Amino acid sequence: MYQTTIKKAVELVGIGLHKGSPVKLRLEPLESNSGIVFYRSDVDVSIPLKPENVVDTRMATVIGKDGYVISTIEHLLSAVYAYGIDNLRVVVSADEVPVMDGSSASYCMLLDEAGIAQQDVAKKIMRITKEIEVVEGEKYVKLSPSPNLTYNFTIKFPHPVIQKQEYVLAFTKENYKNEIARARTFGFLHEVQYLRSKGLALGGSLENAIVLDEKKILNPEGLRFTNEFVRHKILDAIGDMSLIGMNFVGNYEAMAGSHDLNHKLTLELLKNPENYEVVELVGEKTKELEKAYA
Repeated sequence: MYQTTIKKAVELVGIGLHKGSPVKLRLEPLESNSGIVFYRSDVDVSIPLKPENVVDTRMATVIGKDGYVISTIEHLLSAVYAYGIDNLRVVVSADEVPVMDGSSASYCMLLDEAGIAQQDVAKKIMRITKEIEVVEGEKYVKLSPSPNLTYNFTIKFPHPVIQKQEYVLAFTKENYKNEIARARTFGFLHEVQYLRSKGLALGGSLENAIVLDEKKILNPEGLRFTNEFVRHKILDAIGDMSLIGMNFVGNYEAMAGSHDLNHKLTLELLKNPENYEVVELVGEKTKELEKAYA
């Protein structure tokens, strides 16, 4: 199995969640062994996708370099990871990726339009070999060895619509598109009002997020899934874990996980080479690994 990029450049324009301004996004092919590289066309700065370039994880995953940042990258990265794309240039015209409808469905459609191109260098994946866990109070995220790739996420919110939700995704591209990609981000009305008072979330609306007051959902169309909230948390986690730099095989488990905990988990994983094995997908012995994420 070989590394992949996209067949042709594609682009779209959407609203940035925090500034509320239009942002142009363009995806371009990159040669083998390039990885995912973000580029801000407004300031001529490239930011490779690496854990050490993460500069903020409070409300989104934000990468930065030389004082310039690109925010809310996780939804796009979630789709890129699900499509198994190894090498890609992501060009944005501002300091955030457009939020689209709050899910990754638009990015899946964009990647379908671009098409996937196989390259001439063997694909590498990471096999988790030891259990790694990050715990903060009752919250935790962890990775453990498994012949497959699964995401097992649990959330608890003291809200009548959410309460406790758990979902397990047996990861494949098709399962991702059918079960995860359409799940939207969510927030609470009082939080939105506070953020706007601080000049943030100016682009947030019922068009790109599930918004809840103290008792109910405010979106007139309702939910896309009864457990859309926990499904979106898996969408986020897939995007956050893509900062490892390659697809991995193992079990991801979270209780009330967050962008911050996911980032700490990637750092903890990469800190010790005994935690993982990097495998080139060549020869018969790797067939089972190929199945784990194909």
